[in-house]
Amino acid sequence: MSDAAQSTAAEVRAAAEAVKAALDHHLAAVERRTGEDDPVVYEAFNRLAAAAEAYDELLYDSYDEVTPFEIPGGEDGLPPYTGPEDPHALSVLIRRDYTVAEPHRLLAQAQRVADLDADVEDGAASADESVGHSTHAALGVLFGEFEPDEIATRHKEFGLEEGDSTLWVTAVDEPAEPGEWLETPFEQADPQQIVCRFDVSSVFDEDPDDAEEPERGGARRAGGAFGTSPGRNGDPSAATYDDEGLEPLDADR
Repeated sequence: MSDAAQSTAAEVRAAAEAVKAALDHHLAAVERRTGEDDPVVYEAFNRLAAAAEAYDELLYDSYDEVTPFEIPGGEDGLPPYTGPEDPHALSVLIRRDYTVAEPHRLLAQAQRVADLDADVEDGAASADESVGHSTHAALGVLFGEFEPDEIATRHKEFGLEEGDSTLWVTAVDEPAEPGEWLETPFEQADPQQIVCRFDVSSVFDEDPDDAEEPERGGARRAGGAFGTSPGRNGDPSAATYDDEGLEPLDADR
């Protein structure tokens, strides 16, 4: 065996030893964990993932073999959490996407809402008939009448089809001033302040052909942990809450 091959074999062996050490470190951290969000456990998780990825690459390059490990990709994880340990306030950022699958149903529902509002406000006054003929006007009526969570629950009634959705829970040092972030609700989100993140998309379906709708999502927690979680989809919205009783401080409505 050549010197180059000997060197490569030594690198693979060293990488394997690093995985063993990282496994021991991770187990010790889990055994001593102080809570669900223990930063020591997250650090050990990331160390183990990096060691396993390095070993997998060297093993493949040297011997054309692979490991059974599933290494989380960078885009599936979050950077290490650097926010306050005991946050006084938090922001919840939500985006839900829809497509207008049945325009006639959307127009009919919007017209019904407009007719009911006209009866309540003006007695026999006629409703705005444009909402029954304009998708733009119909969407304005429905999203003005119903809360986003109700639309997410009843989207089929309104002729909408769910797309991807995401929910971010971020820690903030101080509650935002009223009206401060309403024009750009997502621009101030710091990835290192994200406590957890929940995604829903059809890309998480193991067999999309057998699934009528996307039912699975991903839960991303600071430090790179990744799991699955069910969820719903809809329109972009954001709200900030105080952590003492979770009273809303401001809302984009």
